[in-house]
Amino acid sequence: MNDLVADVYPFFRIYKDGQVERFDDISASIGFSFVPPSLDDPETSVSSKDVTISPYVSARLYLPKNTTNITQKFPILVYYHGGGFVVGSTFSDVHHRYLNILASESNTIAISIEYRLAPEHDVLTIYEDCWTALQWIVSHVDDETSSNKDLWLTNYGDFDKLFIVGDSAGGNIVYYMAMRAGIEGGINENVNIYGSILAFPYLLMPIENIEQVFSYKIWKAIVPISEADINSSMINPFVEKAPCVSGLGCSRLLMCNAEKDEYIPREIGIRFVEGVKNSGWKGDLEFIEIEDVGHCFQLADFEIEKSRDLIKRFASFIST
Repeated sequence: MNDLVADVYPFFRIYKDGQVERFDDISASIGFSFVPPSLDDPETSVSSKDVTISPYVSARLYLPKNTTNITQKFPILVYYHGGGFVVGSTFSDVHHRYLNILASESNTIAISIEYRLAPEHDVLTIYEDCWTALQWIVSHVDDETSSNKDLWLTNYGDFDKLFIVGDSAGGNIVYYMAMRAGIEGGINENVNIYGSILAFPYLLMPIENIEQVFSYKIWKAIVPISEADINSSMINPFVEKAPCVSGLGCSRLLMCNAEKDEYIPREIGIRFVEGVKNSGWKGDLEFIEIEDVGHCFQLADFEIEKSRDLIKRFASFIST
């Protein structure tokens, strides 16, 4: 008999033999229908294509229109999708449309990263995949010998304006990429992260009834027992064993909260911002909270005014 080890419906179930069962309803709700890239998106005129970074990591690149002048340089936006570390794909219809709009509105070259998922792979492996992607991106600056380069990045990328952006689990990844960059003195010796956007990041902290929060239940199911609480530095930036947030390796940070977030209680986002402010971090911090919306609302409906306003806010942050 294949015993059930963890039941986190409607996201997934884990069985004793290692089988993972994901559910179509939650996958459909976040856009898990795969779509191909396009050289001319009908809505934005953004071009896109897929690239392989390593045996385990791939990406979809987005190039805004009006790139006929090879001397024109664009900020670089690296995007990490959400999905609780367990579902989602950069090649899904929702994320594809989102990146077309982001690249167009912010006038950036966008690189949306496809990383391995939990629970088949641990969260540290996911972080390593995402760091590998950053390393590949910045290799376009100084590695003359590499054959795995992309001409869009080589010809049009402004590596002095590199931004990392993520929603939900992607926001968690952005935080830890910025922390690692701080610890290591940049992504490499020549490229630093200029700005980070954490949109409704998947972080957890001690608050009342945290055990009843659905994201807490997901976390307990996907990490080892030693990390399966809010004393893990992977989910709580302020535990004693976590590196001090004053070491964040970016110059600017935009943190976004949703007033009615059903997955990450708004109090956690507020406490994160307070913690960064009190840490002594020397960068520029912006915090916005969107009223009357839920978790990653802009991915659910691109057409509503608040979704468009949020994307415009991201674009303003990048262009400033």
